[in-house]
Amino acid sequence: MTELVVASLERWDDVWRRNQHLVAGLLAADPELRVLFVEPPADPTHDLLSRRRPRFGRGIREVAGVAPGRLHSVRPVKWLPRRLDRRADDRLARSIMRAARRLGMRHPLLWINDPGMAPLAERSGWPSLYDVTDDWLAADRPAAELQRTAANEATLFRLAREVVVCSPELARRKGEQRPVVLIPNAVDVDAYRRPRPRPSDLPAGPVALYLGTVHADRIDVDLCEATARALGATGRLVLVGPNLLGADDVRRLEASGARLLGPRRRDEVIGYLQHADVLVVPHVVDAFTDSLDPIKLYEYQAVGRPVVSTPVAGFRDVVDPRITIADGAGFAAAVAAAVPATTTFPAGADGPVADWAERARAMGEVLARLGRAEDPAAT
Repeated sequence: MTELVVASLERWDDVWRRNQHLVAGLLAADPELRVLFVEPPADPTHDLLSRRRPRFGRGIREVAGVAPGRLHSVRPVKWLPRRLDRRADDRLARSIMRAARRLGMRHPLLWINDPGMAPLAERSGWPSLYDVTDDWLAADRPAAELQRTAANEATLFRLAREVVVCSPELARRKGEQRPVVLIPNAVDVDAYRRPRPRPSDLPAGPVALYLGTVHADRIDVDLCEATARALGATGRLVLVGPNLLGADDVRRLEASGARLLGPRRRDEVIGYLQHADVLVVPHVVDAFTDSLDPIKLYEYQAVGRPVVSTPVAGFRDVVDPRITIADGAGFAAAVAAAVPATTTFPAGADGPVADWAERARAMGEVLARLGRAEDPAAT
């Protein structure tokens, strides 16, 4: 296996997620591997209708600092809504195939994380892997979007030779339809246990910190507001990660005393976690969040800080004396109680935690199996 196209749900940026960690691990393990990382399509028409500055696609570019000459990214463009251009998905697929050809890729394997890229699997005929990291059929979305997602997932279940899931709940749900391989998330353990200086923008005094995307699909805004008010003069609720909340929710949180710091580079977030007094997971608990395997579980465990979480998947299932499960009014009270009782890093940062290198090896085995199935010489 020397050529791989990855159709991701996220951009390759400074906030690393599952795909980036796994791809970087695969490139480190195989010096012959070349990867084209396909970012979510730009949608300038939707940007304009949403009164945002339109963003356009980006041609092929080399991703610096990972595997020189062997990792490139591309961001295609969806110029018109599907209701106006019934061939929009086909045009996206063709543009990605052209990008792969420009890089000299003739028979790549295809790793699809974005179910919207099902037409690429159909059009290209490349041996395909479907990596399921969220159950989008359980998300709060318009009916037409859910119907399209269901059709795309059905196509991928039919075409993909391998299906990978990241959580036991996804294995249960998707495994009812076809065989799946469970490859959970992880953390770069050594990096998270190497002491870092306290970030200069972390508020003075005790801090209850959330790390992750601040999105209404996952964050319980009411719970965050109540937690910030419960801390009062005792400490400060700080949220670190991309902020996708609406303006009204942001104002509510700021008025309650919470601080939203926005995204930080993958190597910078470690200092925020190490210097927090308590780490929090104020997540909504529903069918969508129950499908997740939160990367923050592994990040939080790696730094050994006390944790207060709602009863979400991952946190509620692990046996760890540092993790307190609470909900409703009990959540804010549990966070406030945990803050003065905490100890400083690296105390507690010595428990077993899964490392991304282990997960990359597992994904490499799946991709190798996919490649062998395509190679007549291997049979």
